[in-house]
Amino acid sequence: MPRVPQPGSVTVCEINRVLITSEGLSDDRARETYGKILGTVFGPIPFNYELLLSTAERVSDQWPDEEISSRGVLAQLKAVVDPFKFIFPREETDLPSLIEGHGISWHPRKHVLAFISGNNQITVRDYDDPEAKESFILASESQKDIKCLEWRPNSGRTLAVGCKGGICIWSASYLGNAPSVRPGAVPHVSSISRGSGVRWPLIDILRSLNGEHVTALSWSPTGRYLASASCQSSSFTIWDVALGIGTPIRRGLGGICMLKWSSTGDYFFTAKLDGTFYLWETSTWTSERWSSTGGQVSGAVWDPNGRMILISFSESTTLASIHFSSRPPSLDAHLVPVDLPEFVATGSQGIGNIAWDAPGERLAVSSKGSNEQHRGLVAVYDIRRGPLISPSFVGFIRGPGENPKPLNFSFHDGFRQGPLLSVCWSSGWTCTYPLLFRSHGLP
Repeated sequence: MPRVPQPGSVTVCEINRVLITSEGLSDDRARETYGKILGTVFGPIPFNYELLLSTAERVSDQWPDEEISSRGVLAQLKAVVDPFKFIFPREETDLPSLIEGHGISWHPRKHVLAFISGNNQITVRDYDDPEAKESFILASESQKDIKCLEWRPNSGRTLAVGCKGGICIWSASYLGNAPSVRPGAVPHVSSISRGSGVRWPLIDILRSLNGEHVTALSWSPTGRYLASASCQSSSFTIWDVALGIGTPIRRGLGGICMLKWSSTGDYFFTAKLDGTFYLWETSTWTSERWSSTGGQVSGAVWDPNGRMILISFSESTTLASIHFSSRPPSLDAHLVPVDLPEFVATGSQGIGNIAWDAPGERLAVSSKGSNEQHRGLVAVYDIRRGPLISPSFVGFIRGPGENPKPLNFSFHDGFRQGPLLSVCWSSGWTCTYPLLFRSHGLP
């Protein structure tokens, strides 16, 4: 097994199956390694601690008074150092059921990254705008208790955010080029970039049919439809965003925690909190129910052709690949287990989350309940696709800070120079890792 990065070291990038590390966060080290190849550096993005403090105060009201008093000033300091303790449950074992990889998203075609940086706010970093020296902060009184976000395909810079009571739709506005707004929707106050003429108005709010807390989102590949779900609801909703109309799909599906539209739009995946999941075909919205003995679904990713889905589970170190046997709308499919080499040696009790880059070349995996040596690392696999999925272990990514944990991670599907993985760490940094190898022109 490749060497585990030492505590205190920080991963910088991959160069031909070797994960390069540094003694700390350093743009200089990035320039010396992948910067020479790509001509750019993706610097780490800190969370806005000041806005996170209001979240800590709100959550502290729900904790026992004696626990609050015993923490005193140290607790206030820890709110700054470790802000995600207040955004998500304090027990690490509760993280996968709430995060599911929905807290960070790269725009599918542009170099724009968005992630949840507070209970009520989103941070957006636009690497395509040379005048935007700092990140945008998207916040609104209508956007509370954020659980998920996803960029809209084929529609400029438009972002959907799932929160309490519905979905907030943000869109970038440029001088002389305002975003389109559906009839009846009233844009809200904009977020303005320092040193740039770009604004981010909240152009629409799609209210949940019964006021449920939206905990999962997925856009159709065309960007016309948006699927949303709530753990509190017995159905999921398909929105025609241009009209602001939501159609509930009711099949007694209480406790939905995950939605995934296939890359072709022909199939659709839903997972429930009880460990069951459904495969749908989208022409008539019929489904097949599947069940798991490996615990709750912790992650799901479609292959580039939309004919296979790779699924991880909270109590298993083996992935499940489900292959469709016939063309859509057929739901005939078979399951093939996918073992992850070297993953068992980490002492993991299960998989926390997975992410797969769009060309299907690199897979990122986080563990649940690993031993001390491997705790908080993200495993990277080289993937070969034929009739079956064949993973080959590359190495581990370690984040910055003391005992960092990967809270969310996502690949940039529109980066042509190789897989680009961004990880949101519990230490208060979002870091981007280019994974570069020979098939992308390296010597």
